[in-house]
Amino acid sequence: MKTFINIKEAHMPVFCGIALLLLFFTTCKKDKTTGYNPSSPISISDFIPKKGGGGTEVLITGSNFSPDLSKIAVTLNGMPLKVIGASATQVMVVIPKKSKSGPISIKIENGEASSQAIFNYEYTRTVSTLAGSGAAGFANGKGTDASFNLNGQNWYRSSGIVVDEQLNVYVADPGNHCIRKIDPEGNVSTFAGNPNLAGYADGKGTAANFSLPYDLAIDGQGNLYCVDPGNWDIRMITPDGQAKTWGFGSQEPWSVAFDKVAGKLYYSSCSSPGNIYEINAQGTSNAIISGLNYPAGIKFDNKGNLFVSGHGDQVIRKFSAGTWQGSIVAGQQGNVGYINGPATAAQFAYPWGIAIDNNNNIYVAGNGTGGGSTSNPDQSIRYLQANTYEVGTFAGSSKAGYTDGFGGLASFSAPGGVAVDKNGTVYVLDKNNNRIRKIISE
Repeated sequence: MKTFINIKEAHMPVFCGIALLLLFFTTCKKDKTTGYNPSSPISISDFIPKKGGGGTEVLITGSNFSPDLSKIAVTLNGMPLKVIGASATQVMVVIPKKSKSGPISIKIENGEASSQAIFNYEYTRTVSTLAGSGAAGFANGKGTDASFNLNGQNWYRSSGIVVDEQLNVYVADPGNHCIRKIDPEGNVSTFAGNPNLAGYADGKGTAANFSLPYDLAIDGQGNLYCVDPGNWDIRMITPDGQAKTWGFGSQEPWSVAFDKVAGKLYYSSCSSPGNIYEINAQGTSNAIISGLNYPAGIKFDNKGNLFVSGHGDQVIRKFSAGTWQGSIVAGQQGNVGYINGPATAAQFAYPWGIAIDNNNNIYVAGNGTGGGSTSNPDQSIRYLQANTYEVGTFAGSSKAGYTDGFGGLASFSAPGGVAVDKNGTVYVLDKNNNRIRKIISE
């Protein structure tokens, strides 16, 4: 019995690489030119393929190249590429992992050329379940042996998820009135609050009481800050689990952010009109931005600029450090939808939690509807590129569900919170699924 292999479906990357190598070596045999002439310019006429991930072999075609690999330097958007073959008219290179999209450039001695076309780098984003059994409840344990109650009353809108420098993940669990900790091995424990008692009390660990812990922030020393609209309070929790009242909100505090540049704490109220307040260690609140339409997630970049997911306006706003001058950086005000693309063409559907990585890229949890609507157009984590704010889907899609997998093949159900660690790993508070999900790029 013969076994046939479908090369197209099963081994397309390998097949493409072999095809490029055959094309390269065939052309080299026909190439009669000896190589680089310093008195003539270098040119790049084309390259294939135009997109791919880490390990992709790219064949560059042009003129006045050199067959001497030691003389050739090739870069993608400034990042060096490994040269594995060359002739006078072709160069073959390998794209490294965690590259960026951009033009390809070749430099040989004093000659240099860049491509007109852009190589589009494609990340492989793998979604997995970090913790949570899927059933609403309370249980500590490892990974899926643990249980959360993120949607116990259907209207909970927790966005509280942060990561410390040791890669511990902290989750606000409003249905259990506490804050949970997930260590790097996936072990879930109770960090602060009593899962059996809703209330208000400072204290250490389970001696503290919370009502509805909704959002979390973390400072440079690893202290957590928690807003609790059930108690109208903002709590500081030290790394050993000691909870102490920082102050009370002038409005119901729904979201919280710590500006590490200025060393100041801020909170917002998801109301209309909703304000954003600075609150000092004496508990005094001062509104720095007023009159927003249901501001949800708030986070600072590493320059002290404040970004806000405008839940009521379907936009992402920026407020500049120092002046708090506001602008819309992505989305169409008042238009609900799920469209990726340039910042002004993109659409959001009731965005909620927000996170910003060390390179100032922005991540938005796409579904902050009160009941965690499974028919909301956006059930994904969106990604805004730093500076341009072009919008794409980081993982998930418009379809609600529960599936681990790659990128858009994975599914969430009402993702409400998002966080990113120092290594670029993304974590998602998956509300309806009562799970914490993990997204690793590459």
